[in-house]
Amino acid sequence: MSITEHKINVDSLEWFYRESLPIGRSDLAPVLLLHGLVSQSYSWRHIIPALANQGTRAIAPDWIGYGFSAKPEKRDFAYTPDAFITALEGFIKALELEHFSLVVQGFLGSVGLQYALRHSEQIANLAILNTPISTAAKLPWKIKQMGLPLAGEVMTQDPLLVDRTLEGGSRYRIGDKDLDIYRKPFLKTSASGRSLLASIRNLQLDSAMTEIQSGFKEWQQPILIQWGMIDPWLPVDIAQNFADSVPNTELIKLNNVGHYPQEHYHETILEDLLPFVRRKDAH
Repeated sequence: MSITEHKINVDSLEWFYRESLPIGRSDLAPVLLLHGLVSQSYSWRHIIPALANQGTRAIAPDWIGYGFSAKPEKRDFAYTPDAFITALEGFIKALELEHFSLVVQGFLGSVGLQYALRHSEQIANLAILNTPISTAAKLPWKIKQMGLPLAGEVMTQDPLLVDRTLEGGSRYRIGDKDLDIYRKPFLKTSASGRSLLASIRNLQLDSAMTEIQSGFKEWQQPILIQWGMIDPWLPVDIAQNFADSVPNTELIKLNNVGHYPQEHYHETILEDLLPFVRRKDAH
């Protein structure tokens, strides 16, 4: 099953997204996959075709400011959670996604969770991979230093920060062919670094985590948490406490897996993710 690449203009912002369509008709809800910081939709390259193989339309956009989507200057796009959520609302509407499963990962994946809380009627099922989901979650020093005054401006212009962050977070080496794609936006334009800098500085993690921690106590739809146990930035206790306090939540612990589980352990993830998104919800 091949992945196709597309661009779509929504409210003066150009979104890049990857997609696989199922062969034939399917009554399964589409799946929307959202990536984390310094990453892009390419991180879902092994997951997207597997979803389509089972009859599920799978869509993974590059967030605005990331990958091959538009990288507006901060005067034109605030890079706050609210700005990302508003942009995502437009993207979802433009693709005419009315009811879908949502899969999120990483810092920025938390923005997807805020979207879900504000649009719960659209969400069939929710899968969470190593994403901040608790007020105990803090921005790791590795990422925080990219937002420091002066130092941040320099660091975020270095394309090798992509290698260091993705490999440092996942704890495994990533092949050069794949790193070339992750690095490409940073080699192409300095706007990639400025977008990363702006989103780190405006992540508003404390208030986002408060919204997520309180909002999900009332959540009804099924949640699957798949958690890499050797994530250097988000301990598994965060996932365990969330699973214990939110109804209809299942936690799968992934041994020897770090912050970006889909990068090296897609086969393990798919074992539980594929049947999970096939589940019919009560809508």
